[in-house]
Amino acid sequence: MITLKHYLGLLGFLFVAAWIAFDFGRAVLCLVGAVVFYLIGEVVQGELDLGEMQARIRRPPSSSR
Repeated sequence: MITLKHYLGLLGFLFVAAWIAFDFGRAVLCLVGAVVFYLIGEVVQGELDLGEMQARIRRPPSSSR
């Protein structure tokens, strides 16, 4: 079974390969694109609830006195 460590190792390898092949800015852009598509996959599979995230962001801060 592939674990999170395997995926992170692959991500690190691909990042360095993109850095070598292109330049640092484009390698970072590849990472940003990967994160965006990962989040889209989360939403499509129902694992990420955008309504809940929006409610958390708009929730007024609680005072702890």
